[in-house]
Amino acid sequence: FAAVEDLRTHASKVVLMSPAGHRFDQQTATQFSKDPHLIIICGHYEGIDHRVIEHLVDREISIGDYVLTNGAIAAVVLVDAIVRLLPEALGHEQSAVDDSFNQGLLEAPQYTRPAEFRGWKVPQVLLSGNHAEIAKWRKEQAIKRTQENRPDLLG
Repeated sequence: FAAVEDLRTHASKVVLMSPAGHRFDQQTATQFSKDPHLIIICGHYEGIDHRVIEHLVDREISIGDYVLTNGAIAAVVLVDAIVRLLPEALGHEQSAVDDSFNQGLLEAPQYTRPAEFRGWKVPQVLLSGNHAEIAKWRKEQAIKRTQENRPDLLG
């Protein structure tokens, strides 16, 4: 209790990692990336005294419908998702914009060089240099991938 009180400022947001919390998602990561000061509390085994939640915690966050041995593991997920959204964290701001979930869809498949590996070819449109066609293909593939793997995201 005292540690959080000592660290807390008027700009702080105190987050508790908890399986009973709100589900963490890309939108929440984006919101947290704009907060100037996050304090993350991690429980262990049975959690923490509820008075801490009542009097110190601004938001409870869960990373999924399962229980871990401690909140530190979940906090690493939270921190990584937030940090990659900070300016210059990825080296190219468009990287975070194109990620899965940022547009409500999973990311389109990624391909690297060489253009052919063991007879498996990169889709021709990606080699065409036609940026409009590439963008169209990526959007179509993102929709297809989302329908196959995460139809819940499509409403």
